[in-house]
Amino acid sequence: IVLAPISYGAVQVRISEALTVLPFFTPAAVPGLFVGCIAANIMSPYGLADLIFGSAASLIGAIGSYLLRKKPLLVPLAPVISNGIIVGAMVYYVYEVPLPLIVQMLYVALGEVVACYAIGYPLMKYLNKYKRIF
Repeated sequence: IVLAPISYGAVQVRISEALTVLPFFTPAAVPGLFVGCIAANIMSPYGLADLIFGSAASLIGAIGSYLLRKKPLLVPLAPVISNGIIVGAMVYYVYEVPLPLIVQMLYVALGEVVACYAIGYPLMKYLNKYKRIF
């Protein structure tokens, strides 16, 4: 609720998206991220559409992160792309944001870049030092 002003809307940075790097460490993170996203989207002001499409975008991004685990620099890219396209289109079509579709997708992707690369990638590098513990 505290971060809601930056988590929903045309431009959004969901800090929790930084966790989409966790499939780098284990495939068990994929369903965990999906369920966590569902839980967060239950409170979304976008309602059922965000619950369905936002959660699906996170699931696709998490699977992509897992598949890209052998190329660490690309791990955060999957959620950037999936959320940019799916959530950007959802915000555009369902909520009729008065921006061109491609601009809306780029805005969402930009927020994902901040969350996934500026926060998530350093988190992944830090946690990788302790990979033996996991």
